[in-house]
Amino acid sequence: MILLLFGPPGAGKGTQSALLVSEKGMSHISTGELFRAAMKNQTDLGKKAKSYMDAGKLVPDDVTIGLVEEVFEKKSQEDVILDGFPRTVTQADALKTILESKGLKLDKAVFVQVPQDELLVRLTGRRVCSQCTATYHVKFQPPKKPGVCDQCGSTDLIQRKDDQEDAIQVRLKAYQDSTFPLVEYYKKAGIYLEVNGLGATEEVFGRLCSALDI
Repeated sequence: MILLLFGPPGAGKGTQSALLVSEKGMSHISTGELFRAAMKNQTDLGKKAKSYMDAGKLVPDDVTIGLVEEVFEKKSQEDVILDGFPRTVTQADALKTILESKGLKLDKAVFVQVPQDELLVRLTGRRVCSQCTATYHVKFQPPKKPGVCDQCGSTDLIQRKDDQEDAIQVRLKAYQDSTFPLVEYYKKAGIYLEVNGLGATEEVFGRLCSALDI
């Protein structure tokens, strides 16, 4: 099975992908991990990706698509979760072409649905220790002692700039413009599923597995 998990920032795609890996033995492909691995290995595509990321720019489609194509050379026999790709209809068309060239297809595209007010709570509540980078959440995963890092005892738990509400609103707007059109794209393809992303992690995972019949 080749599965796409998509949805807005903060919907919990990474968490659910990790559970599919640990509980169902699937293989996870995230574009963030692809970029990091390619840059670490200093591949040609990795160097290109790094040049854009260092300049604070989005990595262009041709580089991202090339990295994904390289991965499917190695994973053609595995159950795969795609997370973070495709982000646009252009990328979705490219993915279809890549898979068809290898005799494969995308089996399901699962949209994790979470209301925007909940996304803001999830995303703006993150706090990071400036000393050891341990991550917390003011509502869902606070430190044992308020304001004190469990790991190193630092009292400098900060909110990163990209977790502040105005920055989050920009990210959500970018998502709405570029990624949300994939809903209609995959509905037309007949492989679209929608899962309620509210509730405990285990509850969402149960809904996801039921939707996929796995």
